[in-house]
Amino acid sequence: MLRIGLTGGIGSGKSTVARIFEVLGIPVYDADSASKRLMIEDEELKKNIQNSFGDASYLDGKLDRKYLAEVVFNDPEKLSLLNSFVHPATIKHAKQWMKKQHAPYVIKEAALIFESGADKDLDFVIGVRSPLSLRLKRIMERDGVSEEQVEARMNSQMNEEEKLRLCKYVIVNDEQQLLIPQVLELHEKFLAEGLTVSV
Repeated sequence: MLRIGLTGGIGSGKSTVARIFEVLGIPVYDADSASKRLMIEDEELKKNIQNSFGDASYLDGKLDRKYLAEVVFNDPEKLSLLNSFVHPATIKHAKQWMKKQHAPYVIKEAALIFESGADKDLDFVIGVRSPLSLRLKRIMERDGVSEEQVEARMNSQMNEEEKLRLCKYVIVNDEQQLLIPQVLELHEKFLAEGLTVSV
């Protein structure tokens, strides 16, 4: 079974691409949703967060995302510390999830595949490319934030061109080229490769 990463900069539309793979019957691991769930359910992870960021990180057993975001957002060292807890827990969980799947290939959708070192557990990675102006527009509309706030988020991530250079395949999501034919072409290729790997 092939283990394939799916990544892209904020607002690139990787979740839209992931949903197309799901419609095609391919299991997709959403690392962002999984990490949020693990921060509540994984006792060791919770303990590490509370010890490092205080008991205020959780309210009535629920993660106080607003508080935690305020603590780490403008402090690269604290953000790096948080990631040093969350990334290994999510990578471990993803590996366990992959072992339970029965398909020619699986997709792991994650914004920080290369930054977290998760690419080492994958056969290769697909990148989603989107023009900067379109990415800005999508996030501003989706999250109701200013252009400056989106740019601050973008600046905290790996440069998109650098990220895409590390990807084996790139899907263009510019609202000019159709997404579904691009995904279908890769799907057929992965089906053939996945079946070969499992034989």
